[in-house]
Amino acid sequence: MIFKANGHEIVVNTPTKAALLSAVSERFAQAQGFAIATINLDHLVKLDACEHFARAYSAQDIVVADGNPIVWLSRLARRPVSLVPGSEMVLPLAELAAEKHIKVALFGSTKESLAASAQALQNKVPELEISCQIAPPMGFDPESDAAADMLTELEASGAGLVFLALGAPKQEAFAARGRTLVPSLGFASIGAGLDFLSGAQHRAPKWVQAIAMEWAWRAAQAPKRLVPRYLHCFAILPRLLFNAFCLR
Repeated sequence: MIFKANGHEIVVNTPTKAALLSAVSERFAQAQGFAIATINLDHLVKLDACEHFARAYSAQDIVVADGNPIVWLSRLARRPVSLVPGSEMVLPLAELAAEKHIKVALFGSTKESLAASAQALQNKVPELEISCQIAPPMGFDPESDAAADMLTELEASGAGLVFLALGAPKQEAFAARGRTLVPSLGFASIGAGLDFLSGAQHRAPKWVQAIAMEWAWRAAQAPKRLVPRYLHCFAILPRLLFNAFCLR
């Protein structure tokens, strides 16, 4: 599945969870870095609005579908991909890292959430080694000198995989910069994944997820913040539907 934004092509190039884990396993085996992005409608809105974000996204090595609309558009385009939510990939990636003896770092969120996430991860994956936890300050700029220093710190920790919980577009921009400055590191942009793991945030009930209405459940929890976001997402759907049909 291909999306175009600000002169850049964004390709959902990893269609399933199994393909994602296989690609990461191969990178681990070859001691090569990577960046994982999880595309959804909100990201597409931001990609249209910001060329810098589109450039950072095009630098991601592995892109999966993090939203049912992306899956439905891929089917319309006859280039089907499966739903691979970033928040649900934290534990599988942690298990893979532990199996391959790869150290993990946690980056983003808050110190309290990172500590709780680290404890939850190690309870579920006892063999996992967490080498570093960094909660950047408010107003963190992925392009700043401080961000470069943090990338150096992550590399020095011996981590091979960094879970990025900054939210878009900061996490993708930080990962893209990391691919240049510390190319041996792997980055997984997982948004609220660590907060879900720590209990700082809660996902919709399983039955809500099963009927593809998680967006409505989330909007009901924070209407002032999320209703405008989802309205922007709905506004771009006609164009995306047309583009997907043209890919057939």
